[in-house]
Amino acid sequence: MASAAEQLASNLNFSAFAKAEDLKKRIWFTIGALLVYRLGTYIPLPGINPDAFAQAFSSQSKGVLGMFNMFAGGAVQRMAIFALGIMPYISASIIMQLMTSVIPSLEALKKEGEQGRKVINQYTRYGTVLLALVQAYGISVGLEGGNGIVSDPGMFFRISTVVTLVGGTMFLMWLGEQITARGIGNGISLIIFSGIVAGLPHAISGTLELGRTGALSTGLILAIIVLAVVVIALIVFFERAQRRLLIQYPKRQVGNRMFQGDTSHLPLKLNTSGVIPPIFASSLLLLPATVAGFSQTANMPAWASTILAALGHGQPLYMAFYAAMIAFFAFFYTAIVFNPKDTADQLKKHSGFIPGYRPGERTADYIDYVLTRITVVGAIYLVLVCLLPEFLISATGVPFYLGGTSLLIVVSVTLDTVAQIQGHLIAHQYEGLIKKSKLRGGKKAR
Repeated sequence: MASAAEQLASNLNFSAFAKAEDLKKRIWFTIGALLVYRLGTYIPLPGINPDAFAQAFSSQSKGVLGMFNMFAGGAVQRMAIFALGIMPYISASIIMQLMTSVIPSLEALKKEGEQGRKVINQYTRYGTVLLALVQAYGISVGLEGGNGIVSDPGMFFRISTVVTLVGGTMFLMWLGEQITARGIGNGISLIIFSGIVAGLPHAISGTLELGRTGALSTGLILAIIVLAVVVIALIVFFERAQRRLLIQYPKRQVGNRMFQGDTSHLPLKLNTSGVIPPIFASSLLLLPATVAGFSQTANMPAWASTILAALGHGQPLYMAFYAAMIAFFAFFYTAIVFNPKDTADQLKKHSGFIPGYRPGERTADYIDYVLTRITVVGAIYLVLVCLLPEFLISATGVPFYLGGTSLLIVVSVTLDTVAQIQGHLIAHQYEGLIKKSKLRGGKKAR
């Protein structure tokens, strides 16, 4: 079986892709859906003065708004109908994952299978609407507080802004689900991916422009390129890295025949938490500076000004807190999404066991032991990937898009999407081999 799979994988080529009609339809659907999303990032909210808003945004572009603008594909900078992006849905999903680990009724619902997942997904949608309503109303109030941003402030503007922004988020949530079901790859991840990639050409051209004007030396630009390649290679290596635990199944007797026990592996990813830790850490650290920038309080206490200055982007205290929070969320989120006890119970239910460890509690303790140690390596990897570009950004002033979080998202989503495309091609070739074998068998029977 393994040799057949290897042979199929080795035979993947452009001719196989050309024959995979279903795969081509899925890819074209995905591209069309992403183009619709990109078009929506250029449709502005009604009643906004673009010049006044651009001036206000430029003063806050290095705060949390800059990060949200990166994830929204520039929609925040243009205050478009997709300005909220898909972030309310992601926040609601994370909150639901937390609640399923804390509330017993939701945890039991999660174990019910497909029906339970549908109910949890519905709760997630309700949470998305609630979060989007709160954020959209806050944006409408904040826009009215700006100097000349809103041409006709009032309740009508607030209602229209809330309806437009919430509708944009719900449309993106639906679009992401359609991409997942009818396209290729994870729809929500691809929407964030396309937003980041859309800003990369501008970031690269901005860096080259700094080199042309002499703000950056040629050697430094080459060092930036080399560092980006190294970071990408590091991400590819660690995102594909796994620790495989050997699982054995005992011999079983069916009638008078004795069947040999099977062996398999339990794969544990080195970075189980994905890109959640750097996103959470960046949001929490950039939030105080953003709020202070909007408030513009001249009578701020000296101690508050000192703390804000120390937590500024690129400062040593900021870097230290950033690294600590990434490590914390790496462990915290891994503990939420992976439960060693549930895994051990599933192995015991299917008569599987890890050699040298009794099924049940001992197996759960061993899985937790291994997972904790590989998460240490995964947390160190996330800290290095996210801090190296941060040092570069603070020292040279290169665009925010070249940060470690953006590279991590782009590379991770690319790896997942390519893996799904390869899976479709292998399945298509496997079906072709089965059809050929049936035709040959029919000819021999004749």
